[in-house]
Amino acid sequence: MKIAIVGPIPRDTITTSKGLVIQKYGGITNPVIALSKLVSAKDEIIPIVNLRKTDRQPIEELFSNYDHVNLQGINDELDQGAVVNLRFVDENKRIETQTACMNPILPEHVAPFVDADVFVFVPITDYEISLSTLQFLRNNSNATIIFDAHGPTNCMSIDGKRHLKFWIDRDEWLPYIDILKMNLEESRCCWFKKEYSEQELQTIEHREDEDFLDEFGQHVLQQGVNHLLITLDSRGCVVYSNDYGSVKKQFVEPITVNQVIDTTGCGDSFAGGLGFGIAKSNNIIEAANYANALGALRTQGKDFDVFK
Repeated sequence: MKIAIVGPIPRDTITTSKGLVIQKYGGITNPVIALSKLVSAKDEIIPIVNLRKTDRQPIEELFSNYDHVNLQGINDELDQGAVVNLRFVDENKRIETQTACMNPILPEHVAPFVDADVFVFVPITDYEISLSTLQFLRNNSNATIIFDAHGPTNCMSIDGKRHLKFWIDRDEWLPYIDILKMNLEESRCCWFKKEYSEQELQTIEHREDEDFLDEFGQHVLQQGVNHLLITLDSRGCVVYSNDYGSVKKQFVEPITVNQVIDTTGCGDSFAGGLGFGIAKSNNIIEAANYANALGALRTQGKDFDVFK
């Protein structure tokens, strides 16, 4: 199998909720390294990323420690890459500041790898993946396209602060996505009213409702997506699937862990597990179990030894 993992590799400085400071490369390093432990000798994991020139050598050295990683998708031509500071206020909520930005992944960056079985897109900010890239793949590749909604539901202001945002042009993207993945917070950014009062907007970031999920799931599938997965933190995830024109809803149990050390990269790892499971069996529930497992493993330490 060939699995392309597409997105940024931010140079992260992370302060955990317990005050531990961690400096490492994040983003797609997590799913790339996790999948390198799962695939067989004939398989390939292909990171596709744009970088700062200063980061290319240490990132290539990092990946050189793992088998089955094809480095031909790494590009530093424009010398632009992501740099992010993350401070966790609890196990899941964090304050983010971005001080450098990756140039967008365009069709020319994925074109050499159109023979991949799966493309897993894991952007962290709304500009990082071009819609034209998904359109190009739909027209030129038979690959399954997995897309993480973290990117289009997050933006960066001119002072570097990262903010949640509505994915207003959502329906322009959905016809080019086979499997859409997001967490609960991001799902609330994808399902919005025709109009809000000012008072509603002041409190909207703290809403905790889930009663819209079934309606949202039906809408997503009607736009051409085959499966929608929404992670529910410690409760596992819910899967909405297109079952011959009707909506099939299934819950996938979580992998229980005793202690959470660092949740950074859990969503990326989850997406990588989806990619592996789909390439291996094309069964969405089996894929969701791989995704839950990799997400749970990511919480168990601050380095890549968590992936067995």
